[in-house]
Amino acid sequence: MAQGANKPKVIIFDVNETLLDLDTMRTSIGELLGDKKELTTLWFSTMLHHSLVTTVTGDYQDFGKIGVAALMMVAQNEGIVISEEQAIKAIKTPLLSLPPHPNVKAALKALKAKGYKIVSLTNSSNQGVKMQFSHAGLTDYFDQRLSIEDIKVYKPDLRSYEWALAKLGVKPEEALMVAAHGWDVAGAKAAGMQTAFVARPRKALYPLAAKPDYIVEDLSELVVLLNSQK
Repeated sequence: MAQGANKPKVIIFDVNETLLDLDTMRTSIGELLGDKKELTTLWFSTMLHHSLVTTVTGDYQDFGKIGVAALMMVAQNEGIVISEEQAIKAIKTPLLSLPPHPNVKAALKALKAKGYKIVSLTNSSNQGVKMQFSHAGLTDYFDQRLSIEDIKVYKPDLRSYEWALAKLGVKPEEALMVAAHGWDVAGAKAAGMQTAFVARPRKALYPLAAKPDYIVEDLSELVVLLNSQK
């Protein structure tokens, strides 16, 4: 797809779904919701919605707690009775042991070999991502891990990207944000960054947002496009 105007100095990755495969968590949440795996999409969107509620109201809550609350809301609306303990178990246990998507390690290795600075930026907690990366074997590929937990402003609020750019000491156009979420790509693009949308199954771009610089099926395709730049 269309290439960014400049070769980025730093590549910033979203974590869940972009790097890590959420299928095991979809299964555990679907089972808790009466074997309705399709409700996991509603759960995730409800969690994101209420993370933004906490941002705009100034009442920050941990992303994990929001996830549990969102799961209980979805269950209630579906007439399914679950406990907070059940919701925590369905989310936390699989979340911390998610595997990377098949081509992620090879792509990160290739990007590192080309001299790119590799960073993660997530709505999840610092400790949570540390544990996820350790389990998935991704720790050594990253120069830095950033979590909005440090500023308590969730993506896609523009302040989250501006904070990350300031931490990295780069201009917006010098950074490439890679995500499998249309909302994340839209936020980063609005913040002036280069963006790459990873079009994984059941993921779509927000049609009213500015188009990303790259649209790829997986990270290996992104590597090829970046390597074609001068």
